[in-house]
This record gives sequence, C-alpha cells and structure tokens, in this order.
Amino acid sequence: VTGAVKPAARDSELYCAGYIEQSPSYGGLEIVGGEQEQEKNSYGFGDIVYLNGGSQSGVRAGQEFAVVRPRGQFKSSFSQKRGSLGVFTQELGRVRVVDVKGEVSVAQIVHSCGDMMLLGDYLKPTEVRASPPAVAAPTEVNRFANPTGKQHGRIVLARDQRETVSLDQIVYIDLGAEDNVRAGDRLTVFRKPSRDRLVDLPQEIAPNGSGGFESRVFKGGKFSNDAQRAKDLNKGWRGQPIKTPEIKRTRPELPRKIVGEITVIGVQGRTATAVVTRVAQEIHTGDEVEVR
Repeated sequence: VTGAVKPAARDSELYCAGYIEQSPSYGGLEIVGGEQEQEKNSYGFGDIVYLNGGSQSGVRAGQEFAVVRPRGQFKSSFSQKRGSLGVFTQELGRVRVVDVKGEVSVAQIVHSCGDMMLLGDYLKPTEVRASPPAVAAPTEVNRFANPTGKQHGRIVLARDQRETVSLDQIVYIDLGAEDNVRAGDRLTVFRKPSRDRLVDLPQEIAPNGSGGFESRVFKGGKFSNDAQRAKDLNKGWRGQPIKTPEIKRTRPELPRKIVGEITVIGVQGRTATAVVTRVAQEIHTGDEVEVR
C-alpha cells in the first residue's frame, strides 16, 4: 500500500523473539501431555496437547495462550551490571483451547516459532504487540556518527545461539526499564578501536632493513619496502623502525567503528529485546550499543 508505514519487526520477531525477564511469574498452567504422546515427545503446529487446567481453573474454550520455556538465570561477562540480568525465556508459539474438562483442557498448537514444544513448557496469557515503525531514510548507516552521550550498554545475547548476527535478527541488550529504555528506541551498534594488535607477532611483517634484501650482484639496497618508518633517520638501514603497537599507544582517540543499528521491540526490567534494522557489517555479541 502506497504510504503505508513499514514495521521494524515482523510477527515472527514480535512473538517469537524471547526475552530476559527480571521477575518471571507463571500461573501454573503448562503442557502436561499430547494426543500422540505414544509416538512422540515433542509437538509442533497443528498438534493436540493437554493442559493441566480446566473449568475448575477458569480455562474456557477458545482461549489462546503463549507457550514459553524459561531456561534459567542469565549472566554476561559483557555487561557492567552485576549479578543476574534475569531469566532467559524462549517463546515457542501459541495454543488455542478446543475442549475443557474439569481439571484438564485440550488445546491445539495454532502457531509455532520453529522449536518444538515439550511437556513442562509454561503457558501465559497472550498479549497484543505492536511493532515500532521502521525508519524510512536514510537507508545507509552513518559509520562515523558522533556519540550521543545517552544510555550505553552491550549486546549480551543473540537468539538461536548466534554469535554473529545481521539484518532482521534478534539480540538482547543489558539496557531495560531501569535505564529508561522504551520500545521503539533506536540504538547505534559500535566497537571502539583496539590498541592491541590482531596477531601477536614478535615483530612486524618485515624488519626495517637487513643484509638479505639486496642481491649480491646488483646491490639494490638493504631496505625492505614493507618496513615501518625509521625512528632515527641518521642510522641508515640498521636503525630501529617504528612499530605498530607504538603508534597505537600514542595516537589520539579514533572514531568508533559503527557496525549497525537496532530497534527495541520489548523491554524488561534490566534488559531489552531488539531487532537488527541496519547493518554496515556483521554484528557480534559483545558489541556496544548507545541510544540514538
């Protein structure tokens, strides 16, 4: 539709992203069986499952529930926040109650996030979620944008055990309601320049000079074309070169390497769930983020 606002996240991200919840609470309703449990122990779209609550618990035919799987307390060495960030919880899909008994209900899986549902998975009331709008323009990341000085954190986890993520994929950050982060906030993803060498070599690729660089016949000179600048220009080819680590130690602060942008789609107490909406290159867990 011409003029329609494009959402930053699709339903597959909105309802399947998962979250790191600070204070989880469950009503005790869970999947306790399946119609075909003699043949299989996991369930997907269209399967019939049994719930441990019926009319005596207020369950009604037609009700829908979100299926979630809390995995346990989550901590991250990337985060400056101490202790647990909350309970990492997977979102698995949705079931609809089709028949109600006294203490048991029959439900059909009407939406699956991809992972199979298991006995013991919890049910929570469904909620309507709206995606923040995508930013129409500019489409390219400003790779040299200055810091905003606003809330600053890190990507501490990515969905599906990924360590490298790209466009439209889900990440979790250590900024949440306690940091005044809200759904729809856009955050720059960046890395600070490293003062370390990428490869721990005892010397540069080539020394400043060596008797082995010139031929014995033509004697073109004892200098390596791949060497660093000489420290003392008066010592000739025997002089010590300036090495890369020395330059990095004394240089002024360089611009950040901006690698992408994420948009928050869900906020918990200490964390938020976000979708990658722009990329300049691959994004890694541990990359820093800053509210735009």
